[in-house]
Amino acid sequence: MTQTIAPAPVRRSVTLKTNPAHAFEVFTAGIGTWWPASHHIGASPLKLPIIEPKVGGRWYSISQDDSVCEIGKVLAWEPPGRLVLAWQLNGQFQYDPELITEVEILFADQGDGTTRVDLEHRHLERMGDTAEHGRAMVDAPNGWSLIMSLYQQAAEA
Repeated sequence: MTQTIAPAPVRRSVTLKTNPAHAFEVFTAGIGTWWPASHHIGASPLKLPIIEPKVGGRWYSISQDDSVCEIGKVLAWEPPGRLVLAWQLNGQFQYDPELITEVEILFADQGDGTTRVDLEHRHLERMGDTAEHGRAMVDAPNGWSLIMSLYQQAAEA
């Protein structure tokens, strides 16, 4: 019997000195203030990343030349506690409309003026042959770790 082991989800957490509503707002509507310009798949430099505020909304970016790069879509929109995004980039960071891995972000009030934000990027096995490479990239120091660090700085500013 052959057993296939799926890549483990990538998880990152930060505790912010703010409330869940602000944390959610900065992550979504404020993504353009903190998302690293280096993390863009377009041919032209990044101008603005966008998450549309509704289930079924698009997650995309606009490049400096005004071209659009699809990233995914909104699967769950539950402010201020939960957001689930479809990440539709394969292991080579190319958009694939048939691929859906999930990025779930939970915003939990800690009761002391802080919010714990937990991010989980899961179902990476859906990337097929590129799953291990894709997981390694989003788990690398300049992957979700960098992104969550920049998000934390913006949310606490």
